[in-house]
Amino acid sequence: MAMIAKKCPHIKVTVVDLNEQRIAAWNDPDVENIPVYEPGLSEVVAEARGRNLFFSTDVDAAIDEAEMVFISVNTPTKTYGAGKGQAADLKWIELCARQIARVSKDNKIIVEKSTLPVRTASAIKDILMHTGNGSQFQILSNPEFLAEGTAVEDLDAPDRVLIGGDSTAEGQTAIQALVDVYANWIPRERILTTNVWSSELSKLTANAFLAQRVSSINSLTELCEKTEADINEVARAIGTDSRIGPKFLKASVGFGGSCFQKDILNLVYIARTYGLQEVADYWEQVIIMNDHQKKRFANQMIRELYNTVNGKKISFLGWAFKKDTNDTRESAAIYVADHLLHEQAQIMVYDPKVLEGQIYFDLDYLGTRTSEENKKGVSVINDPYEACKGAHAIAVLTEWDEFKDYDWQKIYDSMLKPAKIFDGRNLLDANKLRSIGFIVQSIGTKS
Repeated sequence: MAMIAKKCPHIKVTVVDLNEQRIAAWNDPDVENIPVYEPGLSEVVAEARGRNLFFSTDVDAAIDEAEMVFISVNTPTKTYGAGKGQAADLKWIELCARQIARVSKDNKIIVEKSTLPVRTASAIKDILMHTGNGSQFQILSNPEFLAEGTAVEDLDAPDRVLIGGDSTAEGQTAIQALVDVYANWIPRERILTTNVWSSELSKLTANAFLAQRVSSINSLTELCEKTEADINEVARAIGTDSRIGPKFLKASVGFGGSCFQKDILNLVYIARTYGLQEVADYWEQVIIMNDHQKKRFANQMIRELYNTVNGKKISFLGWAFKKDTNDTRESAAIYVADHLLHEQAQIMVYDPKVLEGQIYFDLDYLGTRTSEENKKGVSVINDPYEACKGAHAIAVLTEWDEFKDYDWQKIYDSMLKPAKIFDGRNLLDANKLRSIGFIVQSIGTKS
């Protein structure tokens, strides 16, 4: 919405949320304090806010005056009932649709922005048509393909914009209205139009394919560690094949983020719903491999620390699921920490952008142990050198660039010996660290 406001100064954009604290943060006079850390976003917000970009808790008023409403609410994986652990929880989508229906006095275009299971548009349309005030609604699917950390860049010059709508004359008019918004800065040939179902499925499929590439390369790291192969060399070799390409071939402790796991589980659930067991099993394996990689990393740490981490201090560098974001959803660090806490480890966490409260919230959300137990086992430190002081081992869980530039001699001198580093992102120069005296284990290489 901030990018649309920046690129389309003639369009009024109002972002609404029921959470007063969050809206207050978006309205903070200092744009560096907005609640989402994303390179370049503060500057975009600063340019448009107060001109044609507004943040408000008055949801009804914003719906009432809008010609086009984007639904961008959370769609987490269900934690209860039918489809638990796989299906998307559409509670907030339905509440949103009912509010739009209740408030609307004229015709509106409703745009699905949240990642949704196929055929959600029909459910939204059903609610709007049967609970409204006689207003007419057109439902469009406009999934987002940006990546956190490069989101502003991705929005400024996207590979494509995808808009799905009905094939009726009214549906095509609605599609054109949204095309006209994006055409203010995006070449028309990059704006793809489809039917609603193809658009919804394309979003799930794009994330499933990207996650599959990560799990595929990670599945080979274990084999590399048992042989003389180096996963970095393998990835470079296959990435030069134009049919494969180099992206998403970076071996790691596993993928995280708000979309990959949720979308694949959604795909699995939809396939099972239609009785497509083989299709479901195929995509579920991507998740199984990702979970295996996180457990394997934690177990490797335990094994290399003489089969016990009880009472040992382990420093985590990074908690966010990737660099250049403060988003921690499904971060590998959460699950590695949880596994090590089972073994009574003492964990010290440093992340340059993730706040202490978020780290404890992530652990508490798992429900594995009490909040008090989590706080007893995990300490959040605001200085990386302090976090590593007296540690038995360091685990690199996020690929923050700053980690590469630390004074590793100083860190080595402050640690218990033998000083061990488990590089879950293949970020650091292992040979340089070994010359200092560290014992280094990188993903997918024989130590």
